[in-house]
Amino acid sequence: MFAGSVHAQAVHSAPCPPAHAAVLERFISAQCADCWTDASTTRASPGEWLLDWIVPSASGDDAPLSAAAPDEAADRARRALNAGIDEKRPAVHRNVARTAGRTRLTVAAGPAFNGYIGVQLDGRGRWPAGSRVWIALVESVPSGTDGTTVPRQLVRTVAGPFQPGERLSGKPWRVVQAMRWPETAKPERLFARAWVEHADGRIVAMAGERCAR
Repeated sequence: MFAGSVHAQAVHSAPCPPAHAAVLERFISAQCADCWTDASTTRASPGEWLLDWIVPSASGDDAPLSAAAPDEAADRARRALNAGIDEKRPAVHRNVARTAGRTRLTVAAGPAFNGYIGVQLDGRGRWPAGSRVWIALVESVPSGTDGTTVPRQLVRTVAGPFQPGERLSGKPWRVVQAMRWPETAKPERLFARAWVEHADGRIVAMAGERCAR
């Protein structure tokens, strides 16, 4: 599962949901291999963003899904769920859609090269006080591959939080980050995602460079 590859990044195009659309997050423990293969997994509705998180287990590297469990997943689970997760059951969190207002968020990424992908995030407008910015490389895992019976948007690595000073002023701002992909990821399936997160853990906007699922 999650065997690595060094092929060039493939180009896929599909419409992304609006930046302020609802976001479905699915959390499973790295210990719960059955959660990964469960066909009854909650599906994202049309027009929703989707993020899958594998949360590190107390078993560490001995957990069956540990190779795809970034350390940041545990922190995101606590911010989203206000708790840890059950190692035997998945957890689901849905950030509801919000009015776009005057805020904008876009993300672009360069080709995979020498283990890294360069990501550029641009935003403008006045964001909520206390909001923070995150960038992730997400691996699009089709159903029927790597043991999953449902399509997944698996978070593989995360950078942040960033706090551009201009995000409260309404002025344009930019974050540029070189992101290293995990050796167990397939770079041709990686896509950049970024979001603005409210101080209480709610995702208030998300952007993606490509949204093939």
